[in-house]
Amino acid sequence: MKLTRKLTAGKILIYLIVTLVALICLLPLVLVIIVSFTAEAEILRNGYSFFPHELSLEAYKTLFKNGGEVARCYLNSVCITVIGTVLATCITAMASYSLANTSVYYRNGIAMFFFVTMVFNGGMVPWYIMCQNLGLKENYLALLIPNLIFSPFNLFLVRNYMRELPASLMESAKLDGANDGVIAFRIYFPLCKPILATVALFYGIAYWNDWWNAIMLVTDVDMYPIQYYLMKLRSDQNFMKMLSGAAGGSAFAPTESLQMATAAITIGPIVLLYPFLQKYIVKGLVIGSVKG
Repeated sequence: MKLTRKLTAGKILIYLIVTLVALICLLPLVLVIIVSFTAEAEILRNGYSFFPHELSLEAYKTLFKNGGEVARCYLNSVCITVIGTVLATCITAMASYSLANTSVYYRNGIAMFFFVTMVFNGGMVPWYIMCQNLGLKENYLALLIPNLIFSPFNLFLVRNYMRELPASLMESAKLDGANDGVIAFRIYFPLCKPILATVALFYGIAYWNDWWNAIMLVTDVDMYPIQYYLMKLRSDQNFMKMLSGAAGGSAFAPTESLQMATAAITIGPIVLLYPFLQKYIVKGLVIGSVKG
């Protein structure tokens, strides 16, 4: 039996609105890519445009002048992001299970301890001293460990999701002889895939965009993540342009197009990661909206 779907005026209107919103969200990305291929002189004359009169690869030539360094920094960021995201998500999930478990004593007091860290911050100097005393300098752990301490916001997000699961699941599992490890990894975590995928995306974006740990704790060029390397490259390019202009030289160094080119090559992994997590994120957003 074939089901025929009729297009009504309401559905057509919804499709048009969704298409319009999608285009509005897509246009800035398209503009970034187009400007990255636009000649610097064209940008200075006419500003950003979807239809430039003069194209150039100068920005990408500047980026990949030292292709080996870019590839190494890219690999550093990919490895740190993957390892950090997996570890941070696992730590958050296990901590959330403990706080959502009614058999854990003083769980509300422990939750308050984590909540305080969301309100008060020790500051940059204590943070730096602590990292230095822990040996988090001039090594890859300096890029991994500081962000590995899970976000309290993500912790409470996962905990609240787990608290919505029926308590009978845990009770029946314990009656069958399952311990907390089995209950967490075989029952709770699989049921929490939507919220864990959402949290993993948050951690992944934070690790991928991180440059602060590199600028504070790392001076070895071989350990630079891609974000810090590109930020340093843009800073050097702007400085050279300023010196060139002061000396009466050419002022058409690719600074504007270089910024767009760096944005274009750094958003790729996150854009590619999102489709794999989309179904879980959407499920996490609509969970609880329909009761049956």
